[in-house]
Amino acid sequence: MNKALQSSGAYTDPASFEALADALLRVDPSVDRTSLYLRAEASDFLRFNHAALRQATSVQQTHVTLALEREQRRAESTLTLGGDPALDVQRLRSERELLVSQLDLISDDPWLSYPKAATHSSHDGRGALPDVGHVIALVYDLAGVKLEQDLVGFYAGGPVVHAFADSLGSRHWHRVESFHFDWCLYHRADKAVKTSYAGTHWDDAAFAAKLEEAALRMPLLTREVRTLQAGAYRAAFSPSAMVELLGTLGWSGFSLKSRRTGVSSLMRLERGEAAFDAGFNLDEAVALGTAPAFTAEGFVRPVRVALVEAGKMPASGGTLNSPRSAAEYGMAANGVGAQESPEALRLGPGSIAQVDLLSALDTGLYVSNLWYLNYSDRQACRMTGMTRYACFWVEGGKLVAPVNVMRFDDDALRLFGSGLVGLTDTPEFTPNSDTYGARQLGSITTPAAVVDGFRLTL
Repeated sequence: MNKALQSSGAYTDPASFEALADALLRVDPSVDRTSLYLRAEASDFLRFNHAALRQATSVQQTHVTLALEREQRRAESTLTLGGDPALDVQRLRSERELLVSQLDLISDDPWLSYPKAATHSSHDGRGALPDVGHVIALVYDLAGVKLEQDLVGFYAGGPVVHAFADSLGSRHWHRVESFHFDWCLYHRADKAVKTSYAGTHWDDAAFAAKLEEAALRMPLLTREVRTLQAGAYRAAFSPSAMVELLGTLGWSGFSLKSRRTGVSSLMRLERGEAAFDAGFNLDEAVALGTAPAFTAEGFVRPVRVALVEAGKMPASGGTLNSPRSAAEYGMAANGVGAQESPEALRLGPGSIAQVDLLSALDTGLYVSNLWYLNYSDRQACRMTGMTRYACFWVEGGKLVAPVNVMRFDDDALRLFGSGLVGLTDTPEFTPNSDTYGARQLGSITTPAAVVDGFRLTL
């Protein structure tokens, strides 16, 4: 067995994955193609309370999806690998034999599609990640001692690998070393300032600057809280709030299947009955994110798919087309997964200088965070959710008082259409911080926004 494979229980180097592929992907005339899709990580997780470490965990895990295709039939199985190369190969070979036998029992799938020729790609994004001991000490020294703040937060960091190989000769490798640190400086009850710091290269000064910026807003939370009446308000959305709104828009909004079946939240855009502002340009930009440039089935993803151009549906259709949907509706596939959800959304910048966001708002509501978002009326593209954490009332471009939690209900097509005042000139990259089951590699890049008529309901 390849020594590189023997030395890496998490399969986070190309040699170990290649050895695994070589052991499984032999030519077999009984099937048209055999493929392996691997997801691995070696991650550190830290939980903080009162700026002190409360829990530390390290996780190494590897999952492999083994799939076989014959004509219009596909059988697959996902296994967790234990890190012993010989045992892992033995289990995968046994699973392969079982899948071969199951192909005779499966009905033809009329929309099954898979690559018929070999493709290749490689991305090895080496970062500069901090030692976890350094993070623990830095948080305590800066937040706990210097700033005297009750920091509550969660850090996750380490390499994540997605890799693909098939018996046709395809080989794809994607490795990202990244971290994500979400934290709140807590005041009382539901009043806190939430901040995050993420990337591939840790910088103590950048982290300290974010901490200090958040701490400067803590005295504002001691002021008398305002309760806003239901109604329409001029509002400024931080990039964090925009991530929630755009992420919800991605729930079936750009799916080809959802458009063709009439359940997309952007059907009015499809029919030309509504439009975003002319300065609203939205892409699925894989080349600018951290998601792999290939799918679990081995399809290569384009570097860019235009979803909204100058506020309208682009000539290309503005949809994310999985191979299945593309086959069903006679469209060209554009490399997305079966869920047809964006993994690297990017909203283009506007003309408002980032430092002038509150000045552009002048008087109204500054929304730092949103949560519990869902559709109240999907066909009308109406979203509902709650404001969260340190949202403030603004007068004359200055934060003057915290506001109580409010629910909103608004039409996103109107909000970013006739209601859009402008976008800031500096989009902010926010990686997907989900760790349920495994760390995710999606992201949303978005500027802040100023809007008119943001509708609060209670």
